[in-house]
Parts: sequence; C-alpha cells; structure tokens
Amino acid sequence: MSNPLEYNKQQLVDLVRERALQFGEFTLASGKQASYYLDCRQAVLTAEGARLVGAGMLELMADDMPPLVGGMAIGADPITAAILTLSGIQGQSLRGIMVRKESKQHGTGKFVEGPYEPGEEVVIVEDVVTTGGSSLLAIERCEAVGLKVKRVLAIVDRLEGGREAFANAGYELSTLLTIKDFGIDPPATT
Repeated sequence: MSNPLEYNKQQLVDLVRERALQFGEFTLASGKQASYYLDCRQAVLTAEGARLVGAGMLELMADDMPPLVGGMAIGADPITAAILTLSGIQGQSLRGIMVRKESKQHGTGKFVEGPYEPGEEVVIVEDVVTTGGSSLLAIERCEAVGLKVKRVLAIVDRLEGGREAFANAGYELSTLLTIKDFGIDPPATT
C-alpha cells in the first residue's frame, strides 16, 4: 500500500465487488425491484473500506471543504466517521452530523444531531444512490434546522435517476463509483 491517506479507485471497486455486491432479486429502499444489491456497509465497515471511502470523499471535497459532513442514519454514519477520522489525521477541522429517520421521542427530539450551528454549510454523504430519496429527505431535514446544503457525495451511483433528482432540486451529486465500474449497465430509461 502506498500513502494510506490516498484514494485508490480500483482498490475500492475490488472491495465493493468482493464484499458489497450481491446478485438476485431485491426490493430497494426506493421501492424499485433490482437484480443486484449494493450493501456498501459491508465494505465501509472494514478498515480498508473506511480508509478508501474517507480518502475518496476528502478528495472530492478538496477544493471546497465544508465545516460539516453527514447524512441519513444509518447508511451515512460509517462514511461520516471515516471522513472525520482521516480529516483529523490530516489536521483539518471538520465536524459531522447524523440525520434521523424519525425524531427521538425523548430528550430534545431532534432530527439532526451533532455539533452544528444554523447557517453552516454541510455536504450530505450517502452510500448508494438510486432515486436520491433518502438524501433528499436528509437535505430537507438539514435545511429545516438552518443548515445550508452544498452538495451530495456518494460511494456508488446506480444511474437510476438520483443525479437528475438532485439536479432538479438544485444540488450536485459527486460519486466515487458508478454501477458501470462493476460492468453493470443501468436500466434503460423510457
């Protein structure tokens, strides 16, 4: 291994293919039926995967580093942790947030947890983008507490409309990989 803080796309492709890509019949979070499933937690919850994803996401943000990163629990949590860990090693001052699917029924009842102040900028992170619904909900919840969403980053884009959904809502999507990196063609759109 060369520099452990450096992103290596081929290593991430190999790891995701080995640990996270499954074939069969699946119902996705979007409700769509699919012949393959990407469970990127199986990759990012390994030391190598956390390192690769964290380094890749930091590389995507290099020219425009926000003060905050985070996304919808539970898929975004290990990505956020990987980014924060590597940014800390590099001496960067970056903080994370977690967006809940449901508000807590005790304590403050917040949808968005973490050390943030209204008005701060945040980059939303996601494991796999299909239609973008999960991250669009995270964006809505972040904006409701006064955060300014800059863009969305994901590990894999399934190329099934998510990028367009973000663009229509005024957000840019950047990804480390697309489904084409695994030799899979996205479904034809009609």
